[in-house]
Amino acid sequence: MDMDAFAAVNADTWARLQELAGKGRLSGAEADELLTLYQSTSGHLSLVRSVAPESALSSSLSATLALARTRFTGARSNAMADLARFFVVALPAALYRLTRLTLACGTAFVLIAAAYAVWIGTSPEALKAVASETAAAQYVNEDFVNYYSENPAASFAGAVWTNNAWISAQAVALGITGVWVPMILFGNAQGVGIAAGIFAAAGKSDVFYSYILPHGLMELTAVFVASAAGLRIFWAMVSPGPRTRARAVAGEGRSLITVALGLVLVLFVSGLVEGFVTPSPLPAWARIGIGAAVLAAYWTYVLVLGRRAYLAGERGDLRGEDAGYTEIAA
Repeated sequence: MDMDAFAAVNADTWARLQELAGKGRLSGAEADELLTLYQSTSGHLSLVRSVAPESALSSSLSATLALARTRFTGARSNAMADLARFFVVALPAALYRLTRLTLACGTAFVLIAAAYAVWIGTSPEALKAVASETAAAQYVNEDFVNYYSENPAASFAGAVWTNNAWISAQAVALGITGVWVPMILFGNAQGVGIAAGIFAAAGKSDVFYSYILPHGLMELTAVFVASAAGLRIFWAMVSPGPRTRARAVAGEGRSLITVALGLVLVLFVSGLVEGFVTPSPLPAWARIGIGAAVLAAYWTYVLVLGRRAYLAGERGDLRGEDAGYTEIAA
């Protein structure tokens, strides 16, 4: 089929459908015309997709039909219902499908960090390579602890939230490269491991863990989730399965935007803990307990609501009609 000739023949029909779909008020005759044009354009789209499913024309007709469909089907649901569905169904399902990859990223992180901690903590030569004796003492005795209390808690929590959200956004957005996520994981694991090793060499590991664990449990989990999301996009490009590569990547991208939005909230909670709980005068067990409770709440949310939604077929993607892949029969 000659796509250019087909488009030229039907251009007026599509333009009229676009015009009616965007019109504020329709007369009875115009409403009938809209429905007729919708039916014929749906047939055109099916024909186009059979020849060039990923073409610009296919996308344009999908968008026009979606706009027209809202004129005679109305809104699917109200804003509050959509918001409830996002938090009860879409978000937990999107997080649940990343569970195994999240745990794999976390395991790799812990192993790398532990290796560095043992190396720095047990080798004087390695310790000297990363920090002088004076710098190490300054870091252990003052800098590390003061970092959490040198600024007002509210502004510090905001800065932490912004920084961690940026790191997570990079992991999701640049995960398709296949190299960015390993770089982020290795760099952060290396930093945590070196810090733990410096404290271990000074015999103050308890101080390090009492300050890093309250917020770090949830904060690092969020980084692992973001890393898993980025890797899913990369794998969709490498191995799209029965879908076309473009459609596989698009589907993963939409699902993982849901994850990115959820992580904004997760990291907000983590930032609050780091700003208000970590530097607080509470005993170490209480601060770590609060961090553990936040982490437990997250995994309960994912494993209970997420598993239920996932088994029901939800993946965190848009519905087919919203993604432009299906049409509602007139």
